Amino acid sequence: MRLIRSKGVGVYFVTQNPLDVPETVLGQLGNRVQHALRAFTPRDQKAVRSAAETFRSSPGLDVTKAITELGVGEALVSVLDAKGSPTPVERALIFPPHSRLTPLTPDERAGIIKASVLYGHYEKTIDRESAYEMLKARAVRGKAKEQAATAGKRRAAEPTSETTRIFGAMAKSAAHAIGSQIGRQIIRGVLGSILGGGKRR
Repeated sequence: MRLIRSKGVGVYFVTQNPLDVPETVLGQLGNRVQHALRAFTPRDQKAVRSAAETFRSSPGLDVTKAITELGVGEALVSVLDAKGSPTPVERALIFPPHSRLTPLTPDERAGIIKASVLYGHYEKTIDRESAYEMLKARAVRGKAKEQAATAGKRRAAEPTSETTRIFGAMAKSAAHAIGSQIGRQIIRGVLGSILGGGKRR
């Protein structure tokens, strides 16, 4: 309610029993129109007291008693003054509403809209980026990064080309051959020294 009211939007609560409206809501109401309440049961009496206590008291007016005495077309009324404070409650006659069953014509509707003090503030549609849209875009970017990282790992894990494998095999063979030759020469030299030395003795 506080958020809606801060935007200049009115909220109306209509009930036959003030106990239907929570006290936190009653405390936020600006304009109040209270018609008669009949107190036949303890619950009804509690409702009358609850309604009376939410009004700003007025000198010389017993609000609790007045609520049970109101006639047809009568009501207790309290509105907001120029400073936004509730005015003292007054007993008043309610002017009957004038209405018609046919809808407004386009010209009538346009005239009412332009005559409003809010004209120029709310008739333009502004489509701002919502939190949902921002989170969705972030999720899409995260998924794209994850897919790119996965693709990079896959390329790194792919087997080498045929040419690379051939050169690798040739290098291994050459190293093996060289190692074998050197090994044989070392063994021959060692054995020759040993055997040759024995013969000389």
